[in-house]
Amino acid sequence: MRKSTWIPSIVPNHTDHNFYLVMDRLDPDTTIFHERVIETTDLETVISDMLSGQYCDPLRVLSFNPVEKWSEDVSEDVAREIQRRCDLRLMDVPSSLQGFVDAHLGVEQKDQLTLKLVGS
Repeated sequence: MRKSTWIPSIVPNHTDHNFYLVMDRLDPDTTIFHERVIETTDLETVISDMLSGQYCDPLRVLSFNPVEKWSEDVSEDVAREIQRRCDLRLMDVPSSLQGFVDAHLGVEQKDQLTLKLVGS
């Protein structure tokens, strides 16, 4: 009997999609990737969820695409986008995200991103 070498795909509907997952520390002994519905693993939803306080202590954001066979730590890019959005809204980075932004941008880079509006 001949053995098949076919392996079923783990990618739903064989879609070529970039997935984003947040590594979140719940307490000093517990770090998890939250279970997510596939439709909520896009970058915009992840950033919006982070800004709305849906994570305890985000540590990293990882992106991957199983069809293209790559993965990447995109934490610095996400931290930069969070800082940019807060600057545009003239608000401080939420305290729940300040450690994440500081860890991935550092104080020098973060200060460079701050918008300073001067009245006339």
